[in-house]
Amino acid sequence: MDYPHYSVLLNESIEALNIRPDGVYVDGTLGLGGHSEQIAKRLTTGRLIAIDRDKSALERAEERLAPYAQRISFVHGNFRDLPQLLANQGVDRANGMLFDLGVSSPQLDEAERGFSYMADAPLDMRMDTSESLTAWFIVNKWPEEKLKRILFEFGEERYAPRIAQAIVRRRAAAPIDTTGELVDVIRGAMPPQALREKQHPAKRSFQAIRIAVNDELASISELMDHAAELLAPGGRLAVISFHSLEDRIIKNAINARERGCTCPRDFPVCTCGFHQTLKSITRKPILPTEQELAENPRSRSAKLRVAERV
Repeated sequence: MDYPHYSVLLNESIEALNIRPDGVYVDGTLGLGGHSEQIAKRLTTGRLIAIDRDKSALERAEERLAPYAQRISFVHGNFRDLPQLLANQGVDRANGMLFDLGVSSPQLDEAERGFSYMADAPLDMRMDTSESLTAWFIVNKWPEEKLKRILFEFGEERYAPRIAQAIVRRRAAAPIDTTGELVDVIRGAMPPQALREKQHPAKRSFQAIRIAVNDELASISELMDHAAELLAPGGRLAVISFHSLEDRIIKNAINARERGCTCPRDFPVCTCGFHQTLKSITRKPILPTEQELAENPRSRSAKLRVAERV
């Protein structure tokens, strides 16, 4: 099978993990398996736990990674449940963890998944199709104030009030069933100057709805809580994000665990009980090279942050 797929910041993230041939590693967002393939190639007696909440992604990746199957455990699950997922595999500490938080290319390219504003498809956007909440339910059932809040907070959409109002007005006449219908509503709500911007007018709104459907920001916060505790001393954490909300959570989580003590500076002794658990390997995020941007424009907003367990 041909895999016309680019793994974002592939070389940079694999190098950041500082892989030991006998180590235990976690790819918490398996996708099509590009990152996992490079990890598995570097293992001898080591083990890779490959996790994804999308069953179709797991099936594709298992085929691709068949030559390394004896080193890999494939797990269907959400990385927010990382402690339990690893416990089920008999793993209590890992030597490295990688999380690529972006929507995978198949999810964008397969119109029926409803992630893309570039093709008309049923409003879905579920990464795990066994979950019940869909984009259709959010768009057609959530109250206007809640819609406005997620568009503004998750999409950083400055026209959130106008778009939320337009959605509610349109759905009162008939349900908004497809991505194409939703794009039309969004376009109709935005002023002419916004429609002339380089960015697609529906991009921020679709991002916001996708985040809400999959509860992505809460999942990332929980992930960062778990990862620091589940890494072995000297183990590396590499996280790739694709928008400012994700990157802010990751940056703040690493900084808090690097700072450790939260007591006021004039306290003579520490009473909070917090200790440093992570140290940054990269003070600033690692960005795609010009070559990668030319080969894969979808990597444009990617940022990689790396930390080590102390």
